Amino acid sequence: MEITLTDIEREAYKDSPVHRLDGRVKILATIAIIIFAVSLPRMDEANFMKLAIIELYLLSLLAIAKLNPVYTLMRFLSTLPFGLAIVIVQPFVRQPFIESFTVYPLELPLGLTLTYEGIFFGMILLAKYIVCITAIVLMSSTMKMSDMVTSARRLGMPAEFTLILSMMVRYLFVFWIILKRIRVAQKTRLFHIWNKNIPRRWILEQVAYTISSLFIRSYEQGERTYISMLCRGYSSTNNIYMHKNKIRTNDVFFLIVTTWILVLSAVA
Repeated sequence: MEITLTDIEREAYKDSPVHRLDGRVKILATIAIIIFAVSLPRMDEANFMKLAIIELYLLSLLAIAKLNPVYTLMRFLSTLPFGLAIVIVQPFVRQPFIESFTVYPLELPLGLTLTYEGIFFGMILLAKYIVCITAIVLMSSTMKMSDMVTSARRLGMPAEFTLILSMMVRYLFVFWIILKRIRVAQKTRLFHIWNKNIPRRWILEQVAYTISSLFIRSYEQGERTYISMLCRGYSSTNNIYMHKNKIRTNDVFFLIVTTWILVLSAVA
């Protein structure tokens, strides 16, 4: 199943108690959860209980937000390989902060050895990664991209960064349409990346041509956009317009509940 940028943004336009929370509150809560998960001890069995409490809290928020479970799962799985690549290596690596290792009785090629401590450390890393990604998916699925940039600016992000992010959000969908046109053109020419009857080298060349073509078109679009901005009076002193938005009672309540969950997890 293919998920497009439009599908992801459609989830952010739903109406739920989580969607109605202030963007600054959701960003702060997400950062707090990530910092808490990362700061847990590297070798402690209690980490699993602490992370399980936070994960259950995040899953309950996903349910309250009424997000499409298929889209949520697909977004989670799309980022999972990046963490798994690090986790899978840990059983074979002897970390310097571990004093002694117990070798797992299994013969492996290339002189590789498994250790119980490496497996345990990899499981902790995986648990931390799952909690962090769940928090990020929750935040990004309940906030519009433009609101995310505006909320970051309200929290003190430099204007240069927010301007770049706002331009990226504005033209991300344009580049996605360009990529879709390229892929449609390839399909009309019977190109399929998983075709086993075509040499893999030729397929890789076509993928490289696609990436280079998208890069060139992006560069040209950026030049045209920048010239248009200059013609309309753009300068480095321009700022993003932000309407006033006060923190409400439900926002404060959400922060209190999140803080209480983190404290409960810390003492668990």
